[in-house]
Amino acid sequence: MRTKVLVLKADGTNRDEEMAYAFKIAGGDSKIVHVNQLRDGSVKLKDYQILALPGGFAYGDDIVSGKILAIELTSFFKEELQKFIERKNTAILGVCNGFQVLVRTGLLPFREIGKMRVSLTNNDSGHFECRWIKVKVNNKNNSQFLKGMDNEIIWLPIAHGEGKFIADEEILKEIEDQNLVAFRYVDENGNPTMEYPENPNGSLNSIVGITDTTGRILGMMPHPECFVRREQHPNWRRDKVKVDGLPLFENIVKFVKNEL
Repeated sequence: MRTKVLVLKADGTNRDEEMAYAFKIAGGDSKIVHVNQLRDGSVKLKDYQILALPGGFAYGDDIVSGKILAIELTSFFKEELQKFIERKNTAILGVCNGFQVLVRTGLLPFREIGKMRVSLTNNDSGHFECRWIKVKVNNKNNSQFLKGMDNEIIWLPIAHGEGKFIADEEILKEIEDQNLVAFRYVDENGNPTMEYPENPNGSLNSIVGITDTTGRILGMMPHPECFVRREQHPNWRRDKVKVDGLPLFENIVKFVKNEL
């Protein structure tokens, strides 16, 4: 049985087709679903094992990035989301705008729906950042989504204006102590960095992405779905290119299949 993937979109979302394609070639059965289809009951979250929140600008990023979609999810689907994350055979991935939604729903970092503990805010540079960057996998994070990627440095594209990860000192310490950091921005020597442009937004502790305490919910700012084929890399004709985005999707699908 193929793992069923719900790729959720709203007005202004993009990268949904890339997300669906990435899960498809990783072995999943992807379906792009508008949030209104969940609201009218024509699609049920309980019928899926993976919930994917792609990047873009849901509802034009009015107020702040991801807030309106997060309010929709916590207002209309709180019970369904709670049941979804309590099942052992489910996974959630939020990328860029999807990461912003996950932190605003409270699903990250502590699975407290309706309680926002961290935020993603305006880049220190004061403008939209769009480039390829290096990130390092945190080997202390025990998420099965990162299996086989310990301490690996990978290239991924970013495209965001509100990607600076912030939290108060106490929450940040709790995230670090529980090893919830999944990726960090690194310099040319592979060391975590706060320097621009290697850290393109000024994220505290160089944090690129985090998981929840179970490792089954992952949010990240870079776009792994945009690097699942070598041809997506700008230098694919000249360099030997390792496809850095695909293993993440393969790991998520494998994890869910093993739990079915």
